[in-house]
Amino acid sequence: MGLVLLNRFSDCISFLDTTLRDGEQTPGVSLVPENKLRIAQRLDELGVNIIEAGFAAVSAGEFEAVRLIAGQGLRAEVASAGRSTVGDVDAVVKSGAQTMSMIIPTSDLHICEKLHKTRDQVLKITEDCVSYAKAHGLRVDLLAEDATRSDFEYLVKVFEVAVSCGVDRVTPCDTVGILSPDRAYAFFEKLTSRLEVPVGVHCHNEFGMAVANTVAALGAGAQVAHGTINGLGERAGNAAIEEVVVALCALYKQPLSIKTELLYSTSQLVSRLTGVYAQPNKAIVGENAFKHESGIHTQGMLSNPLTYEPFSPELVGRTRRISQGKHSGSHAIKADLDSMGISPSEAQLQEIFLRVKQLGDKGKTVLDADVLAIAENVMDLGGVKPIELQYMAFSGGVNVAAQASVRLCVNGKVVCGIADGVGPVDAAINAVKNAIKETEPIILEQYNVKAITGGTDAMVEVVVNMRKGLRVVTAMGVREDIVKASMDAVISGMNVLTTDYRSNGK
Repeated sequence: MGLVLLNRFSDCISFLDTTLRDGEQTPGVSLVPENKLRIAQRLDELGVNIIEAGFAAVSAGEFEAVRLIAGQGLRAEVASAGRSTVGDVDAVVKSGAQTMSMIIPTSDLHICEKLHKTRDQVLKITEDCVSYAKAHGLRVDLLAEDATRSDFEYLVKVFEVAVSCGVDRVTPCDTVGILSPDRAYAFFEKLTSRLEVPVGVHCHNEFGMAVANTVAALGAGAQVAHGTINGLGERAGNAAIEEVVVALCALYKQPLSIKTELLYSTSQLVSRLTGVYAQPNKAIVGENAFKHESGIHTQGMLSNPLTYEPFSPELVGRTRRISQGKHSGSHAIKADLDSMGISPSEAQLQEIFLRVKQLGDKGKTVLDADVLAIAENVMDLGGVKPIELQYMAFSGGVNVAAQASVRLCVNGKVVCGIADGVGPVDAAINAVKNAIKETEPIILEQYNVKAITGGTDAMVEVVVNMRKGLRVVTAMGVREDIVKASMDAVISGMNVLTTDYRSNGK
């Protein structure tokens, strides 16, 4: 079966987001209930149909998170994962979740080596547990673990037993990511033709094909797509929901309930709360997904964005960016300077262009603040900064909330801000935000830090992405003190965003 047969999309494709369950199983990720709730509320706003809030039977914290989310009255259906045991069913019932994602292995490898049971015993467990869960008022989505390595007829038999007991959905799981798009299509076309309940698709990404396999399965008649924000998950992760959504919207023109313009901000929220950031070149939400540097590309982009973009970045709540570096063209640099009200002569533009190239040739990432500084130097503009940090102090320590206060000069006017934070950096940045929020609605979109030398006196490099309206800029601070480096980066970024030589007579 080839992908040319992708013509059986359901009229009502649903999304089950498992960021809070399968996604949290990413090594090193552990979310407290309050942060799980924040993500769940955003997923609900995004338009996700089913939120798998956690695994109620795993721990007291997990139970509390599921209970907390289930009690919010969200529009989305709230589910809890659980094993096919009476104890796990009871935990889900007690948590208040509407649905149980009931996990049961179906491959001989798992049945024999993990459960140490027989096929017949698994059929009986399925019958008993689905019946028990339904009798206690739960919706049940039966997740067949390692389904794609199972004997197909036996898999169907397990699902048929579940259907006879009132199961609401069934989902074969590609637990170790062995499907390919053509095999996924054939598998789900055959399976959906045998069952009369909605079929979900749950793909892992061991071979980098989880998204493609999910789309193929939906094209073959599956109705519920499982996935996680940013593709989080164990090992190589799960299908990335944002990629599945945009593929369906942009490539297959499928009507969906998802508010695509919230995808990027949702990705950023999940990144901040989990501490796992998407790689720069990741599709849809990666930092470079709509960033262009090559002179050939940027010249085309400035003429018509469709030359190098398959869809508008605004579809997913993003903006395109022209990045400067050794591959840049003069058109891109001129456009960047135009946005700051800087109008160089042709000779000045060529000198700025040459210096940007030279900086890139030295292996340095050319930031927006660098372009501004070069232009001010070449054109002898004086480099008066709209925002200057005059004073900063912070306090706090172990088990004590951090607090910071700042005094800034903003276009000649002194403003002050005080704020709390989870640490001195967070508090200081929050204080700056509070100081300028009345005059400069600037948003910190991304914050990255790394040590660039060794030892206890290591130099720290902080890079930030900041946005004002539709414009996004990047700036950097380098110091031994992480708070001061962060302030340098933040203030530098703010200055680029607020610099407009048209408005100050230059």
